[in-house]
Amino acid sequence: MSRPHQRQPMVARMARVEGHVRAIRTMLAEDRDCPDVLIQLAAVRSALDRVARMVFEDHLDSCIVDAVESGQAETKIAEIKQAFARYFLP
Repeated sequence: MSRPHQRQPMVARMARVEGHVRAIRTMLAEDRDCPDVLIQLAAVRSALDRVARMVFEDHLDSCIVDAVESGQAETKIAEIKQAFARYFLP
């Protein structure tokens, strides 16, 4: 039985991140102080990491559980390991 994804909270967080990125673009256009811009960039990076964690947890709760039940766990686990490697070591 396929479990539903819980994507709406992720979509909401990404909308906030998008607004934050636009604000940083404005800060740059207005020639704001570099430390202020860097602090805001760090906040965006942290927010993206939170969304990544949410995606991972959703994947565990839906895709991996379904894969285990259908006997395809090794394939799905390999896929998420590869995605994590790319996320953490671009």
